[in-house]
Amino acid sequence: MEKRELPNSTLILVFGILSILGCCCYGVAGIIFGIIALVMAKRAVEIYNADPEIYTGYQNVKTGRILAIIGLVLSGLSMISTIIAIISYGGLEGIQEMQEEILREYGG
Repeated sequence: MEKRELPNSTLILVFGILSILGCCCYGVAGIIFGIIALVMAKRAVEIYNADPEIYTGYQNVKTGRILAIIGLVLSGLSMISTIIAIISYGGLEGIQEMQEEILREYGG
């Protein structure tokens, strides 16, 4: 029997890499790509475990899953540090003033 490539194995690896790179975008992009990669990896592992003899590319899924977890952690830390920096720079009063200014600008 000819072996087939596991569905989305390369895409999972790419999303895992993008989740690490996405931590530089205040963490938002990294969290999005990391979650997508983990969901896709979970489905690919279920497919592989059903019949492992006919699929290749499981190593890409494992690597992509690990990279997605690392990307989620780094993105979470990046997001938390960004929030802390905003709060420490402007304080809570500065954030409230910013919100009021945005509401005045766009809210009417």
